[in-house]
Amino acid sequence: MAMTDGDLVAAFPHQLADDVRAVLAVMPEARLAPASPFSVYVGDEAIALPYRIYQDELPVDVVCSLTAVQQAILHCLYSRHCDGLVRQRHLEHIATSDEPWVVPFVVQLAGEYVVEILECIRHGLSDLPSKRSTQRLAYGDFIARNPGFFARTEHRVVSYWACYHRERFPDFGTYPGGHLLEMLRAAAIDRTGRPWPRHTPAGPTAVTGP
Repeated sequence: MAMTDGDLVAAFPHQLADDVRAVLAVMPEARLAPASPFSVYVGDEAIALPYRIYQDELPVDVVCSLTAVQQAILHCLYSRHCDGLVRQRHLEHIATSDEPWVVPFVVQLAGEYVVEILECIRHGLSDLPSKRSTQRLAYGDFIARNPGFFARTEHRVVSYWACYHRERFPDFGTYPGGHLLEMLRAAAIDRTGRPWPRHTPAGPTAVTGP
């Protein structure tokens, strides 16, 4: 299923619509329409993220002309780019964010097969183990509101590990994606106060902060 560029406004909460349109106005024309949207909730609002976009990247001076919020929106969109190296470059700009509308873009990338992307997310989510962090609250809340999406992400991580990385990481718990899922699951448990379903091989207990 294809989206139009205008549909990309729906990838963010409604209060960001003007900023999203400002970003879309400076993005190059896409070679193909955005592909295969998937729906999640951010707070109580349903949004629809593109699975892939096909625009070329912007010159640095154009990116710098945008506001900080608009730059974050741009990096979120390009984290869905068809080129994995482009996805990783833009992920590096948003992985540390605790904005609720950034969270689904990062969690979606947790289901990627590229180990460097998984490591980038782990480094960006350095506050996730701390129970008092805004980051842990934001990710825990997102997973609690989107259990089916998180379950699909778990299945993807296991599948890519089994297909591409099992020789290097025989124990799923030592695989960067496995460790990342443990941290995300722990955040959901903290947010909901109840055990969270596991769709992965058992791994080490996630380390929690003070």
